[in-house]
Amino acid sequence: METIIFGDGPFGASIHEAMAEGGMPVRTLGRPSGGRHDPFALGRPSIAIEASRGRAVASNVAAALAAGCRRLVIATTGWDEDRAAVERALVAGRAAAVVAPNFSLGAAVFGRIVDAATELLATIDGFEPYIVEWHRREKADRPSGTAGDLARRVIARHPAKTRIAVDGEGRASPEVLEVAVVRAGSSPGMHLVGFDSAGETIELRLTARNRNAYATGIVAAIAWLTRTSRAPGLHEFDAVVDELLDSALAATA
Repeated sequence: METIIFGDGPFGASIHEAMAEGGMPVRTLGRPSGGRHDPFALGRPSIAIEASRGRAVASNVAAALAAGCRRLVIATTGWDEDRAAVERALVAGRAAAVVAPNFSLGAAVFGRIVDAATELLATIDGFEPYIVEWHRREKADRPSGTAGDLARRVIARHPAKTRIAVDGEGRASPEVLEVAVVRAGSSPGMHLVGFDSAGETIELRLTARNRNAYATGIVAAIAWLTRTSRAPGLHEFDAVVDELLDSALAATA
């Protein structure tokens, strides 16, 4: 069962290393010279992992489907405009893909902690939420996919917040959730969700030390896809995490 990885940058390399260490056959593909991958050159992979660039996601998914691949993991961010078209292609090709802005298991649990904290603090007058995220200088999207997901979680659970402002755009107002973005150095990722009041501040922070955590989550997503038949279309990584947590709880019962 061979896996191909679209993207030979640091992220793709970390995924390749994790899979090779687990004894899984894997090939990593760099950027194609013609701008698009030739499906005939892909062989017939059992799994395709998208870890390249947002603007390449739709064409890479199309190439994988044309090569006969029916299980995919999409770990790239910055392709929201193509999401509907990608899902239609998956459904038409009877293929399933697990998708997330961050495949770190810690990030998945962190999001649930943020959910609970927001719901609790939204009931207490005076605690205002905010988000700070820091990534390496070369990261293109602002905010990151993870920060965007955290912001949506906060807005969904905090009645006073209705929209996001990135890097101080527009005028500060009570209904705006402020998201501060830092692009400097080589940080693989830091996300902080804070709640500030007149007398105290609560901060929740997730810091990635390297990209291995993301690779571990992708391997878990592959196991989820191959364990049983999944419905065609896009599946959120939360479904994978739910099964992992349920299994862990059952083992300790």
